[in-house]
Amino acid sequence: MSDPKRPLPPQPEQEQSPPGLTSLMRPVPDHGEKSYKGNGKLEGNVALITGADSGIGRAVAIAFAREGADIVISYLSEDEDAEETAKWVEDAGSKAIVVPGDITSESHCNAIVEQTLRELGGIDILVNNAAFQRTYSSITEITADEWDETFRTNIYAPFFLCKAAIPHMKAGASIINTTSIQSRQPSSHLLAYAATKGAVSNFTAGLAEMVAEKGIRANAVAPGPIWTPLIPSTMPPEKSASFGEKTLIGRAGQPAELAGAYVLLASKEGSYMTGAVIPVTGGEIMI
Repeated sequence: MSDPKRPLPPQPEQEQSPPGLTSLMRPVPDHGEKSYKGNGKLEGNVALITGADSGIGRAVAIAFAREGADIVISYLSEDEDAEETAKWVEDAGSKAIVVPGDITSESHCNAIVEQTLRELGGIDILVNNAAFQRTYSSITEITADEWDETFRTNIYAPFFLCKAAIPHMKAGASIINTTSIQSRQPSSHLLAYAATKGAVSNFTAGLAEMVAEKGIRANAVAPGPIWTPLIPSTMPPEKSASFGEKTLIGRAGQPAELAGAYVLLASKEGSYMTGAVIPVTGGEIMI
């Protein structure tokens, strides 16, 4: 059942300090650098992607660029990863704008949108992908500050960015939020993260109804276990080594394996889809 072209678990035991770097991962994730072929589906579009420095965000940036979109790469502080993403975007012949900063701040979210409009002339696609998570065995270990940071990163920031971007989005524009299998199958050790992802799915459904009359679509992608820097930087080494092996496909997914779902939702091929959640979970069921 497994694809022989993709690395299989177990990954070696490994651990990084948050937020983690792609270059330190073993194996290094596949973002579609060598595999994704574009077909002009997003020609002339401008896409703002949060968490675009690495993982799913980088894979989406590469795919969108190869489909013809210019990309705003929003990230926290991982300069090395962000510059690598920008290189791949530019290699595809698209413009790359690199914007570091903390999206838990509403003023920074407003500034990202303003910079997008100023430098690229509009915004057609907003991908709210950046996320924060930590693992704990007991609720007593979770501080109020960390609970707040998880919610501010994973659900406040999409709200801030949608609020800033929607007035500038035209009919045909697309908002894509990254939710998670955790929104339906919450793991106790990811209590705060899972709670935010449930909120993201609910936010997406309500937002879709709110913006429908403007001709804007709002959807979400729900990844299962995907091999990104978030994993070795937020889980114990033994967890990273077995990560993804309980899926029906028997391994963690690669970021490249999600890119097509985002392209579908961003493009005209997804024109009759709004309020939807697409699961890309390796067979973990979301019903």
